[in-house]
This record gives sequence, C-alpha cells and structure tokens, in this order.
Amino acid sequence: MSHPIAVQVNIEQFHQNTSDWDGVIYIGQHFEHCPFPAIKTTLAELAEVDQRVNQQALLAVCPTVAGGRVIFAPTGKLDRYYDDVRRFSDAAAKAADIAKGAGITKPLLVVSAPEQAKFANAIEVAYLGLCQALWQPLEAREAMTAENIESIVRVGIVANDTHIDWLNALEEGKRLARDLCGTNPERMAPPKFAEYCQHAFTDAGITVTVQSSQTQLQQDYPLLMAVSRAALPVARHHARVVTLTYEPEGEVACSLYVAGKGVTFDTGGADLKTGGHMAGMSRDKGGAASVAGLMKTIARLKPKGIRVVAELGLVRNSIGSEAFVPDEIITGRAGVRVRIGNTDAEGRLVLADVLAHLRELAQNDDKAEFFSVATLTGHAARALGPYTALVENGAAFDVLSGKALVEAGDMWGDAAEVSRSRREDFDLIAPRTLADEVLSSNNAPSAVTARGHQFPMAFLLQASGLDTQPDLPYTHVDIAGSGVEAGDWQHGTPTAAALTMLAGRYLWV
Repeated sequence: MSHPIAVQVNIEQFHQNTSDWDGVIYIGQHFEHCPFPAIKTTLAELAEVDQRVNQQALLAVCPTVAGGRVIFAPTGKLDRYYDDVRRFSDAAAKAADIAKGAGITKPLLVVSAPEQAKFANAIEVAYLGLCQALWQPLEAREAMTAENIESIVRVGIVANDTHIDWLNALEEGKRLARDLCGTNPERMAPPKFAEYCQHAFTDAGITVTVQSSQTQLQQDYPLLMAVSRAALPVARHHARVVTLTYEPEGEVACSLYVAGKGVTFDTGGADLKTGGHMAGMSRDKGGAASVAGLMKTIARLKPKGIRVVAELGLVRNSIGSEAFVPDEIITGRAGVRVRIGNTDAEGRLVLADVLAHLRELAQNDDKAEFFSVATLTGHAARALGPYTALVENGAAFDVLSGKALVEAGDMWGDAAEVSRSRREDFDLIAPRTLADEVLSSNNAPSAVTARGHQFPMAFLLQASGLDTQPDLPYTHVDIAGSGVEAGDWQHGTPTAAALTMLAGRYLWV
C-alpha cells in the first residue's frame, strides 16, 4: 500500500458533499478562524458545552460537511517569535489518531494559518505531519496486511494553489526512508537494504549500482570494510555499497554528491555498547535511509538543472574475534593513514571512504557540492535536542550553505541548526605520531566530549581527501537527534530527517 495520496480539492469543491470524502480535519489556532461557516458554527455550539474545544483535538458531528463529521485539532498559540510551522504538523498528528479511531479513510484537510511568511506552507506541513503519524512499520504491514492498519488512503488538500505533485513526491520519499530506517536489522541487513533500494527504483529514472564483492569492497573501501570485518563470516550481513545517480534533461546548473551512513546494526564493535545502549541501533542506518528517500523524491519530481549522485555505505558493526580494534592504523580509499581511536565511532569510517569515491566521481565538475548524512554522534542529540546539526567546511560557509538549509527547513518543518567548524576540531584529530595521519576519534563517548559533533567533520574532510580541494563546498548533516520521534531510537517512528530540508533547498521552485 502506498502513502495516503494527496489530492487537490478547490475551496469551491469543498461545499460539494460527495461520497468521495468521509470526514473533515480542520487545523487552526482557534475555531473562530475557520473559513467555513458550517464548521465554525458546529464548533461554537460544541464549545458551549465542552471547554476542551480550542484546547485539544476533538471530533464533532457536522451534518453539512463530508462524512457528517469534523475533527478540530488546535495548534495552540502562534503569535510568539518561537512558534513555527511545526505547530501544524503536531496538530495533524493528533488529528490522525482520532481519524483512525473514527474509521475515517478519506479526510478533507482544511488549515487556517496566520498570514506570515513562516506559515506559508502550513497546509503542506500539516499533510506531511498527518502522514508521519499514520505510517506503520514495514514488518507490521507485511504481517497484518497494510489495508488493515493503514486505513487512510487519500487526503483532500482544501486549497486553491497547493503543489500536489510536490507533496506526493515528498511523502513517497519519506515513506521509503522510514521503511529503510525503521525495519529490524535482519530484515534490512546490508544485502536486504540494497535489494529494497533496487526494487524501489525500478523504472524510476535513477541508475542503481550495487557493489557486493567483499574482495573488491576490501580493495576499494578499506575503512568501510574494517567496520564490516567481524560480519564477514555471516553472508547475510555482508557489506554493500549502493550508488544512486540522477541525470537531468538539459543543462546541469548544480551537482550534489551525497554520502549516507548505513550501519544496519551497531554493537559498538570492540568498544562494545553496554548498559542497554545497544537497543535501537538498528536505526543507525537512518542517514542512508534519508538519502535514499531523497532520491525517491527526485525520481518522482524529475527536476531539471540538478544532477545528484548519492552513495550509501551499508555495513553491520558486529563484535567477534575478527572485529577491528582501537590502535589499528588503516589506510583509507583516499590514501590517508587513519588511527582508530574508538570502534564505536564507526560511521565516520564508512563515510570517509564513500566521500572519497564521490570526490573521484566529481573530478572536473565545477558545480559540485558535497553532503554527508548520518546518525553520527550522541553529542548532536545532547547539544541540539531534536534538531539536525549542520557543520560546514570553509567553502560551504562562504556560500551560506547552512543558512540556506536552515531557512528551507524552517519553511517545511524539518528544522536544523548550524554548528561552526573550528580549529579545536582539527587539533583533536591531529596525529600524535608519525605512524598515522589522522585520528578517527578520542576514546570517550561523543556525548561527553567537548565539540563531539563538530570534530567528526574535520576527520571526514581529512580522511576523504576533501581537504585537498578546499574550494569544494561540503556540509556534514548529523541527524542523531532528529532521526526518530522523541529521541526514542528503539521504538520511535523514524522521521526521514534532512530529506524535506534538502528537498526544500534544492528541489522547490
């Protein structure tokens, strides 16, 4: 079953009470702002006997609208400087629970928002929030039949100028990302993750290349394969590298090269995660999942003028007698000698080799911009809470890459914050002996390390060789704090963090 399909419904059509729709979801700050008198009157009458109106989401009988019922989900206050468009997403999630319980399968979505620029996409963000709340895990859909647990099949967007294709493309990508991130480590081990991508991009206009030879991967991606070393005895856990390429029609104005971390399960390796911290580490593939989802959105939109090459490093960081250990010195794809500081800092090793390959693919491309997307550090979650962390190199800082991404995220409800790259970051990963050229990490958890989410970008720059081309803009995107709802990595719904932000920055026209 696909995502709940967005359908354009003009405001004039809203009054045509047909069997096409079986309920109305109204989202706004106060029922008095509702543009439709029938709903406004119904809610006013309900408010006379129920003081919960305007305080929480409620279902009311309204015979003159589709399905004879309306769900009102209030946003709360919107006039404070810190209120943003996510208030509409939050309200939509509450409405989704009521809609499911009421048996609504084809709701109309109505939104009233203040006439401020930051709320310009309120109805679109509400739709995306509704879909986020309605998604059920892939294993549940396979075991229980999708139609039985994802009952809402389409959503009527009541507005005269909504970009329906854009909305459906975004949600299609986000759904793929949630499936890839939120599925258990056996069902979505590296080979299965790669197969799922191949199936998802069949006839989609995306070129898919899967590298599966462990011998060849060892030669081409030595840092990545160090992480995968303990998994080699188990064929179903063997590493994969998936390259997804979109070539637009006509002239290319911009080229994006995007690396995704896909650690399908992270034990921590020799620096084993203890104290219950291993639970939820099947979601350490969230970066690769979001990147794959972005490519799905691109496949649906087929934008002109932008070329995108995405590469996903898919490994399992297992524990065993073959596991790599701290103090090893491994020469990566870029020819840089890396001393291992902590085997639980494995994601940056995967990304370094992938970025090195992308840098090779971008030779002679004067329009190239680089990104890495990863659930990389606990420090990002500790420092920024539920916000994506952006760390730029000098060239990206000069072209205001982070600022543009933050602005796009604010408009589309996929919020991020910029963290500066500083000299201390490079000091931390500087070699201590002549035997190595860069240190992968210190030997403490990132969450208790000063600048724990900033310094890995310095490592990625040096280990990938991107530092040898300082004019190439590169932004590292850490979604460790934003990749699942409420920071619950074991049970929280994946968010496809950074997908909507990147799409809003580069695909929205």
